[in-house]
Amino acid sequence: MNNKPPRTSLRNSDGQTLVEFAIVLPLLALLLFGVIQFGIVFNNYIDLTDAVRAGARTAAVSRQTTDPSGPSGVTQQAVVGSAGDITINPANVTVTSDWLPGDPVSVQATYPYSISLFGVVVASGNLQSKTTERVE
Repeated sequence: MNNKPPRTSLRNSDGQTLVEFAIVLPLLALLLFGVIQFGIVFNNYIDLTDAVRAGARTAAVSRQTTDPSGPSGVTQQAVVGSAGDITINPANVTVTSDWLPGDPVSVQATYPYSISLFGVVVASGNLQSKTTERVE
């Protein structure tokens, strides 16, 4: 009697693809969600940069504003108002200038971010943008 299994059973590869897919799937998911999170943070940075640029332009032309909050208050409102999809805290916006014609006015803002994959925070910090223009 021959108790050897048939040769075809040694070469049977049923399920091999499923095992390989199960090994590779977590890596692909991690890569995909990492790219998505990076895209969200990059979009937030673009919104922050655009808001600071709009605030700097507002500051450059607001030297003689009649608003009680003064040029700095008007600038902070412009940054917060043009932030797009993000919500910037007015306390995170700084405006520095002498408010003399031709002098520079600098507007700087920060926005917190965090990157989380599958509920675990992998990175966090503050996005920061600064723009300088001349007071008109």
